[in-house]
Amino acid sequence: MERINRIKAVLAETERTSKWLAEQLDKDPATVSKWCTNTSQPDLYTLTRVAELLDVDIRTLLRPTKSVNAFG
Repeated sequence: MERINRIKAVLAETERTSKWLAEQLDKDPATVSKWCTNTSQPDLYTLTRVAELLDVDIRTLLRPTKSVNAFG
């Protein structure tokens, strides 16, 4: 299964760059680059801010850890 980085994908979908995101969050561009390459991950507070800046539900930035169905 291919590991898709959701932050990187949503940045591309919204035509934003990791540099733009770094500026908005007042983070080093290298830090955001690490998030986009799955080298490290932002903390929950920062991930919430990323979702707000990209105007997406935070769940869009997370990958499911198990399949979910209606019968639970």
